[in-house]
Amino acid sequence: MATPELTPELSELFSKIETNFKTTNLGEHRWYILVIACLSASPDPEASAALYLYLTRQEAYQTSESRQVLVRRLREALVKTICLVGVCKPIEAILAIANVEKPEDRDYSRTRQDWQADDANHERALNWFKQLYTRNATDTLGLFDAHKDFSWISTEITYGLYLSDRQVLDDTDTQMVVLPAIMSQNLRLETHWHIRGTRRIGVSKEDTQVICDSVRAVSEFFGIKLNRVPTVDEVEPDV
Repeated sequence: MATPELTPELSELFSKIETNFKTTNLGEHRWYILVIACLSASPDPEASAALYLYLTRQEAYQTSESRQVLVRRLREALVKTICLVGVCKPIEAILAIANVEKPEDRDYSRTRQDWQADDANHERALNWFKQLYTRNATDTLGLFDAHKDFSWISTEITYGLYLSDRQVLDDTDTQMVVLPAIMSQNLRLETHWHIRGTRRIGVSKEDTQVICDSVRAVSEFFGIKLNRVPTVDEVEPDV
């Protein structure tokens, strides 16, 4: 595997999004979660290695311990994108990161080796689903009444196995994965749902706008037009 490069163009993109997030109340450590989610849906998921290189040049990541914390967050974001974009691109992304990691920085922890599709998983999944969908939760699951495999997968796998897991990423971190990964695919309906869900868990309209603008910036970098997704203003009456 060729070593991915942190090109000046990618560095400028990452810096722009990092700077834009400083105007928000989203904190210092979420902008790169958004970026890696976008990259996992992009034509070049191996650019995730460039993001890792960009981050590990920063003062905050000059120890092996800090880089292990970083890669756990990046890895969990990629794990969560599996249910959003499929498994192949996240694999390309994590292997690209592994290719530029130093041996002493490798983190061998796991998160799901004991997972079961049991009652606890179901309850955790529905609790998170209902936080996002609130009054729309029952009707949304009802869309799959004639396609019940999809409702089962949505609750037990998408939300149970992946999105409700809080060992590494919190609620807001998780939406920094979900909304960008979906929006990057130019998906109209689910982008609406997750702009709305991001607002419903307490992210301000202004900060949600920065999130969407950042997703558009990554898509534009790769020449992708997001011409089907709604705007924050269009979704706001449904919040």
